[in-house]
Amino acid sequence: MSSLRYPRSEAVFGAAERSDEAAHFGVPLAEQRALAQGRAVADLSSLRVLQLTGADRLSWLSSLTTQKLDGLEPGQSTETLVLSPTGHIESWLRIVAAADRLWLISELDADAVRDFLERMKFMLRVELADVSADYQCVGTVGPAPESLPVAAQWDDPWPAIGEGSASYALIDLGMPTASPEHPGDGLDFRIAICPRAALADWDPQAAGVRVAGRDAWEALRIEAWRPGGAEVDHKALVGELDVLRTAVHLAKGCYRGQEAVARVHNLGQVPRRLVFLHLDGSGHSLPEAGAEVFGEVRGAQRPVGTVTSAALHHELGPVALALVKRSLEPQAPLTVAGDGDERIAAAQEVIVAPQRENRTGLPGRNRETDHRRG
Repeated sequence: MSSLRYPRSEAVFGAAERSDEAAHFGVPLAEQRALAQGRAVADLSSLRVLQLTGADRLSWLSSLTTQKLDGLEPGQSTETLVLSPTGHIESWLRIVAAADRLWLISELDADAVRDFLERMKFMLRVELADVSADYQCVGTVGPAPESLPVAAQWDDPWPAIGEGSASYALIDLGMPTASPEHPGDGLDFRIAICPRAALADWDPQAAGVRVAGRDAWEALRIEAWRPGGAEVDHKALVGELDVLRTAVHLAKGCYRGQEAVARVHNLGQVPRRLVFLHLDGSGHSLPEAGAEVFGEVRGAQRPVGTVTSAALHHELGPVALALVKRSLEPQAPLTVAGDGDERIAAAQEVIVAPQRENRTGLPGRNRETDHRRG
């Protein structure tokens, strides 16, 4: 249950693991606008918060996951993945470094990642604790309100291409795209980790902001082409989601799944690619996560992928992220399964390139020097 103060009677709550988290308050488009303009905070109470302490915490976690963490300085934010031996994404952690600990935010199965890390401790000086009962995540676009009680703040590096990382996005490969700039450049996502006791006493109205539901956060995330836990299934590879740019260091030491990542990056192509979908808004429904995407294959309409996230955006209308077959033509007209027998027309905007000529690391934008990081 969220510790944010808002009228529970006005909230529409999410489903499954988000059943105690506000999805919206009856005006989702207004909540999106307010959140995008820094006039709202988002309820992200379903995210789990872990703490990693001990003298070996940086080198140990670096050795097990995809990101180079052993040089992480207090105050720095990053993200990392736990992969299977075959390179598939199993867990996804957002990290904020402090002087004496790492704050870890888990959107996927936090119990599974905690179990894996506990089994890998051996004799090293590390301690891992789930502190979700005492801390809650609150999302903002731009800096959090000054009065918000914040123990640590994760500053999303997306879509900067980090040192030792690469991009699989068409927009970074010097190829023609619909937009000259990455749509994530204008959205400054941050997640504040707040003590629940102090958050319960915090008054958003007095701070000059409203509370937005998770749907508003998701709509802006989709706009920014920002992959998250919703895009991960049992087959998901880092290259399919373009998450190499922020979560993977291609030149670090060994970790589970590294050989599969290197093999795809240097020699192969990913089997699927993430796309942004503009959906026909003449209907009255949005596709559900997992809805099939159809395209013409050998003269017939056949399944070519699945929707991972969908939203009604306050400016763009109905939009979605989807994973489709790499071989699908970028100009191919698509339809998406809706309610019943409904088919929703969709136009794809390419995110991950269908073909990559340069597989040895890509020079791309780096926002360490822009105004957000200054």
